[in-house]
Amino acid sequence: MDDLTQRVRAFARERDWEQFHTPKNLAMALAGEVGELLAELQWLTPEQSAAVMADPELGPRVRAEIGDVTVYLVRLADVLGLDLVDAALDKLAEAGRRYTVEAARATPPRSPIRGYADHPPAAV
Repeated sequence: MDDLTQRVRAFARERDWEQFHTPKNLAMALAGEVGELLAELQWLTPEQSAAVMADPELGPRVRAEIGDVTVYLVRLADVLGLDLVDAALDKLAEAGRRYTVEAARATPPRSPIRGYADHPPAAV
């Protein structure tokens, strides 16, 4: 991850793009790239989406969008001074405490079966 962070940082520096890489701009660009990834998967069935990487046309497009998402996320974390791996590991540990195996097994995330002690469901 450190190598990728350094390469993305150098890429931006060489192009004098650091001036544009504010947290707000990077977060907006990241959201846009996530939208492009979603667009590739939007109308696929669950089975098609699970096999998307085997599709000779869609697979490379999904790979490219995941690459874009990764680059922007890495750059955002770098600009914020965050260790991305540490942040993810902390979040995983927190989720493990909140959603124990016993309570969460075979229930979808944020399922009403587990309750919403600290994150109520959004209004529909």
